[in-house]
Amino acid sequence: MINSEINSRTNSDKCNNDINEPADFEKALNAAGFGLFNLLLLLAAIPAKLAIVFSTTTMAYILPIAECDLKLSLFHKGVLNAVTFAGMISSAIVWGYLADTQGRKKILAWGLLADALCVFCSSLSQNFAMLVTFKFFGGLIVTGPSAVLITYLTELHINVHRPRVLMVLGLITSFGTLLLPVMAWLILPQDWEFEVQSLNVHTWQIFLFYCALPSLLSGLILVFLPESPKFLMSQGRNQEALNSFQFIYALNNRKPKSFYPIHSLVEEVPTREVPTIVPKSADNGKQDSIVRCQHGTLRQSFHDGWQQTKPMFRKPLLTRALHVYLMQFSILLGYNTIRLWLPQLFASIAEFEHEYANSTNQSSNLCAILDYSVNKTATIVANYDGECTANKNISVDMYMNNIIVSIAGIVGYCFAGFIIRAVGSKLLLTSGLFISGCLGFGLYWSSSGLNTLIISSMFITLCGVSTSSLLGMVVGLFPTTLRTMTVSLVMMFGRLGALSGNLMFPLLLEIGCIPPFAMVGTVLIFAGLLSLVLPKKTTFT
Repeated sequence: MINSEINSRTNSDKCNNDINEPADFEKALNAAGFGLFNLLLLLAAIPAKLAIVFSTTTMAYILPIAECDLKLSLFHKGVLNAVTFAGMISSAIVWGYLADTQGRKKILAWGLLADALCVFCSSLSQNFAMLVTFKFFGGLIVTGPSAVLITYLTELHINVHRPRVLMVLGLITSFGTLLLPVMAWLILPQDWEFEVQSLNVHTWQIFLFYCALPSLLSGLILVFLPESPKFLMSQGRNQEALNSFQFIYALNNRKPKSFYPIHSLVEEVPTREVPTIVPKSADNGKQDSIVRCQHGTLRQSFHDGWQQTKPMFRKPLLTRALHVYLMQFSILLGYNTIRLWLPQLFASIAEFEHEYANSTNQSSNLCAILDYSVNKTATIVANYDGECTANKNISVDMYMNNIIVSIAGIVGYCFAGFIIRAVGSKLLLTSGLFISGCLGFGLYWSSSGLNTLIISSMFITLCGVSTSSLLGMVVGLFPTTLRTMTVSLVMMFGRLGALSGNLMFPLLLEIGCIPPFAMVGTVLIFAGLLSLVLPKKTTFT
């Protein structure tokens, strides 16, 4: 009897010690559970990711429609496809620093709301210069939320769920690329042109207006979500991190915050808060004085940020970072060049096949179609007379082909979620890059619109999965305090590749048919070779 009482007290003491012992991040997040909060978080991520997809892709769908309204040459089209990436590159480092020192939630919420304003302004553009300007500023703003979203989601899920969350993001991206051509199909063929005072409103401007809604919606939702507790702990703000854990726990378990079993967190870094004394009147007279904290000065914030980022410029992180930068540059150069020119390619194919439907002498291979499109664009610009009727009724095949490519991407991501668990991220990445490189070369030999559709569907799917796989590996290859900065820089180099590819593609097309596709195939195979020497396992948590 006495022994059983002693054992009972001993077990009780152990339980109390476990509860009172400071918990690390993984233990605290695991105690918060998985449930309603995670579902709401993923639901909030849908419009946020759609906004990011729309920011880089909308121009691709309006180029065949707005060609005459904006007097677009082939190079102008390349500039419109590329200018968003130019804006993203300009601000990547700043956004990465702000997210790693000021917080994930602020950058996400306010960045998306500002992006919505820029997209609304772009929908009012009356000429090429106005549209380029607003798209540049839109890119400059949206790059912050683009990098932070990945870090924010992964830091609010335990290790076992993080790879799946990244694949869900990839699935949302594919859904966004599907939703966009569906929206284009529903809106662009409509005859909704009118004039408001001195503003001429065309159907493609209404299309841009609707594309601003995801940014607005996601920004409003994210205002009410908590800050990443991992970020707060890395800043020494443990009490705020504990509040975030309690919020997550309450939603997931439908219980009061006070029921959360963790009462203290380990000190990952010395606190960065400055204590101040508050008179007892501020605490209803319960004590003579209390200690509260206020954040350090802006100068201290910059100093802390520099101390935080210094390891990025030293080995081994510098070598590893340069490696993934070059890989992402190569992947997105090939991927986004083809992806953003596909609507124009499909529009040209549909128009060419309609024009020469009864001709037996005209070759229907992709090179012949591209030559036709280049000459036609030059003719429209040279003969512009103020009345635009060409390209107002693009064949429905253009929209349907892009919808099929997007559906293929969604199916590919669904299979990738199972494959990545069986073979691992690295093998999936390497295989996808080598195959997509071969497909990039294969587009040159495409002999019909159907062949182009099949090859491009496989190409876009494999490149998209490879990009998600690389970003998933990057999150684990760098420490917490540098993850958003690293992801931001990785994406910056990827966007530099996309910018380069979209500017080079029309120039290479004017030289000949094979150079643009040789460029795409070569850079992807090169990225595949680089992936062979990436570490197999992550080294940071």
